[in-house]
Amino acid sequence: MNSLLNPAHDLKPNQLPAALCLIVSAKGSTPRREGARMLVFANGSIEGSIGGGALEKQVIIDALITIKEKKPRLFRHDLLHHHGMCCGGSLQIYIEPIMANPKLYLFGAGHTGHAIALRAAGCGFDTFVIDDRPEYTHQIQIPGVNILTLPFSQALQALPFDLHTYIAILTYNHATDREILFHCIQQPHAYIGMIGSQRKVELTKKLLLESGIASIEQINLVDMPMGMPILAETPEEIAISILAKLILIKNQSHTPPQNSLD
Repeated sequence: MNSLLNPAHDLKPNQLPAALCLIVSAKGSTPRREGARMLVFANGSIEGSIGGGALEKQVIIDALITIKEKKPRLFRHDLLHHHGMCCGGSLQIYIEPIMANPKLYLFGAGHTGHAIALRAAGCGFDTFVIDDRPEYTHQIQIPGVNILTLPFSQALQALPFDLHTYIAILTYNHATDREILFHCIQQPHAYIGMIGSQRKVELTKKLLLESGIASIEQINLVDMPMGMPILAETPEEIAISILAKLILIKNQSHTPPQNSLD
């Protein structure tokens, strides 16, 4: 999630997820004052300090829960009654999870792929455009967008897949689209979609089922034709319909942030 307090841009990918712990209120005698911060990583290691001792031990526990729940929370600590700390003041500590952006693999650097890439980075995706046509990939010069100009089969073997991977298939060839889909449907992913007509979709479903590569349940989870049904026609409109679907899936993967006082 985005925040002025979020130092995610300073963290390496292998340090995420993490949580930022920030003292936002300090009353009475406390070991640290407003503005003190600490980063807690998912393995329990930390950078910085918000005061040490029993307080910090509890904040680390709270941070790990916050990372798991993927939503920020505000905690109140009475140092004497909650932690037996004789300094006796009170603190409010805001904890915000810092999550790695989901990866978006765009297979196809044509007009629609280009239009999606142009908007995807601003919507919280680490975007990769993959195509074997340098005359198309070289036209995409978008800050923050990664370009892979290589054969699709080679890219499929090299790219990592996990449960935060979003896959959009929109190459220049129906057979290539199906080959990519047949590979990707067997990989872990959050979303997979393929562009095409209803006839192309029905044939693809038939071939998938006959091949035994995927079950009917897996096939029905593939978004094809890809995107939201907004009667899109132009590449820009189609890109918006696809990106809207990606955002919907991404935002449904966690509950809306809620603050609470403990």
